[in-house]
Order: sequence, then structure tokens, then C-alpha cells
Amino acid sequence: MTQEPRRSDLVEHVDSWRARPAAQQPEWPDPAALAEVRERLRESVPLVVAAECEQLKYRLGAVARGEAFLLQGGDCAETFADVREDSVRRKVQTLLQMALVLQYAASVPVVKIGRMAGQYAKPRSKPTETRGRLTLPAYRGDAVNGFPFEAAERTPDPDRLLRMHRAASGTINLVRAFTTGGYADLRQAHAWNQDFVARSPVGERYAALATQIDQALNFMRACGADERIQHAVEFYVSHEGLLLEYEEPLVREDPATGRRYATSGHMLWIGERTRDLDGAHVEFFSKIANPVAVKLGPTTDSDTVLRLIDRLDPEREPGRLTFVVRMGAGQVRDRLPELVEKTAAEGAPVAWVSDPMHGNTFEAPSGLKTRRFDDIVDEVKGFFEVHRELGTHPGGVHLEFTGGDVTECVGGGEEVSLDGLSERYESTCDPRLNRTQSLDLAFLVAEMYRER
Repeated sequence: MTQEPRRSDLVEHVDSWRARPAAQQPEWPDPAALAEVRERLRESVPLVVAAECEQLKYRLGAVARGEAFLLQGGDCAETFADVREDSVRRKVQTLLQMALVLQYAASVPVVKIGRMAGQYAKPRSKPTETRGRLTLPAYRGDAVNGFPFEAAERTPDPDRLLRMHRAASGTINLVRAFTTGGYADLRQAHAWNQDFVARSPVGERYAALATQIDQALNFMRACGADERIQHAVEFYVSHEGLLLEYEEPLVREDPATGRRYATSGHMLWIGERTRDLDGAHVEFFSKIANPVAVKLGPTTDSDTVLRLIDRLDPEREPGRLTFVVRMGAGQVRDRLPELVEKTAAEGAPVAWVSDPMHGNTFEAPSGLKTRRFDDIVDEVKGFFEVHRELGTHPGGVHLEFTGGDVTECVGGGEEVSLDGLSERYESTCDPRLNRTQSLDLAFLVAEMYRER
């Protein structure tokens, strides 16, 4: 899976982004302190290695060819306080449960990527927040500043980038322990799903599929296959590569190939607010060899998509580039077809993935941000419909969820009402699906995949 170094990789520098406009970056008050933090990050150990990134790229190449399905999900924004064994375990458990359902229904491998071990920064619609007469910097995630509305907390602190690295390291160690130490056993994940089906108000809808999975696992056990393949899984981590002062010092050169990798995560993505073709993020991402993704909103045109391909994947390397579409339930059927058609005509081996979360956010009467479960389902359904009509592959879903019983998105089998949002609203940024809603969605997506 490794490749010979290309001369362009060897002579270009990853700091070329500094000559470009960099959107959504904090205003660090102390340049000298920031420079010291960057040096300490350059001396730190990598969180991932080149071989793992190349392995994920190989798996995503299968997604692009229609031979696999991507399940990517986790917190909207991780917090330092949430680096706990139980919290990480619940998120891993939920993703494994969803993956089992999807893998059985799709009859293809499911590539599992967590929004974990790095999702500590978020773009904001406004750089400041005003309450009464007081205006302070907006909360940009624990990697930048604190959530409490106080001047000392909201001042960007570069030392938080070091805390981010430590938190990410602790999280990825827990993830690796859970996914290689027997916790990922397929039979255990199926037992969790059986419990969900038994308790869910809409469980009868999923009972037939759960029974089929049970029969398949029994058959594998009878054949002796389960001992070889059921007890460990490949699990990768990803985050939005937003903070370039953090990402650049963690770039390492692979001595075997000379290619440079961002070692903060296996896969990084560029957000809707930072995908400017002439901006710093596209420039930085063009210099790293990791698999990368770009979020595409409803204003994206086909020319922009083709130019992004040329900038980020000029050699048309399978698995290198994923497009994550976040159009909104009301626009995905109208806006997505042209983008997929033009990309297919170019022969570009990209993977198409649905993010049904970000285009469906609204403010509840209480002032809390939320999303309707039915809108999320409808956007995924529209995504599948577009690909079915074009004869292309719906490559996966990218979700914001947590393994806890939060009340942040309305609807679902165990319905959360608008009036009930405040009961367990824990997110510091965007609303997430809770565990039950996540599993509801997994079974529904499994049905869509079977019907495509």
C-alpha cells in the first residue's frame, strides 16, 4: 500500500499555507507563547503513523469503487473533561452496533471512523458573542478557549493545543484497547442490538433484521469462522483539520517514502466554511498524504468540486478524497445530482458520503439548537435516491452522535420533544443524536441500502 515518493512531495513545504488567507483561526494574544507551543508539538510523538493512514486510504478506495460503506461518527466537539473510559467506551460501542447492522444489510465491509481523538475545535458563525453589555470571543472548542462566559476563559490560550494533544493521545489509546481487546466481538455487539430492539418502541420494525443477523452469526460459529474474525476490528480516528497551528507541527515525513502525513489523525477534513480554493486549508491539505475529506454545502457548484479534485487529488488516487455532502433535507435532491454527475464524467475516484446533520439545524423556542430526526432520515433517503437514479454508489454516512442518553435532537423511536430538550442537553456546540436515535438511524439506513 506504500508508494514511491514523488518529487513534489519532497520539495514542497507544509508551511506554504501561511501565505494564504486562513479562515476561522483564533486571534492568539501571545505570538511568542504560540511559537513555543508549536515547537513542543514538533517534538511530540505522533498519534498515528503513515502505514495506518495508507491502510485507511486503501479501505476508502473500496468505498469509492462501491465495494464498501463508510460509517463515520462521534461528538460534534469533544471536551477535555470527556476523556474518560466510560465516555469513550459508549461512543465506540454505539458505532460498533451501527456498523454491525449496516455491514449485514449491505453485504459489504463497513469502514469505521470515529469523530474522535482530535475534534476539539469548531468553526463559528461569528467571532464574538454578546450577552447584555459584555462582548467576548466566541467559544471555539476546548482546544482554543473555555466555554464559561468569562473573559479569562474565553481568551484563546495556546497551551490548550498541548492539552488537546494529550487528550487525543489518551482517547486514541482507549479506542485501540477497546477495538483490539475483545470488546469489539461481533456477538457482543449483536447482544447490545438485541437489547435495543427489545426495548425500543419501534423495535418490531427491526426484529426481522436482528433475527437474520443472529442466524448469520450462528452459522459463522458453526463453521468455525467466528474465532478468526470476530474479536478485533479496524477502527480509525478523524477530525476537522481546522487549527493549522496545531496540524502543521504534527506533520511527519515517512522515512520509507518521503511523503508527509498529518499525524494528528488518520483522516482529516476541510469544513464548509474553510474550503476556499485559494485559502490556507486547501493549501495545507494539498501537501499531506493522508486520506482527506471536504464538506460540501448547498451553495457548492460543480466547478468548485472539480477544482477541489484537481487541488487535493491531482493524481486521482483511490481513497485519497471523500466528499461529505451537507445539503439539508429540502435541497439534497436538487443540488447533489449535478455534482455527482460532473465528478463521475471526470472519472475521479472520490467517495460520496452524506452528512445529514449540519444542513438540518434550527433553533427551538427555548433558544437551544436542535435537529429533527425525521429531517435527518429524509436527507439520507434523498442522498440514496440521487445515487440510485444516477447509478452511482452512496458511499456512507457522517453523523454527530454520542453514546449517552442526551436530549438534543427531537423525534426518534423514543421520541424527544421540543419541550424536553433541556432535560439532558449536554453539547457545547451542535445537537447530537443519542444512542437510541443513532441505532434507529442505523436500521433505517440498512433498509435504504437494501432497497437501493
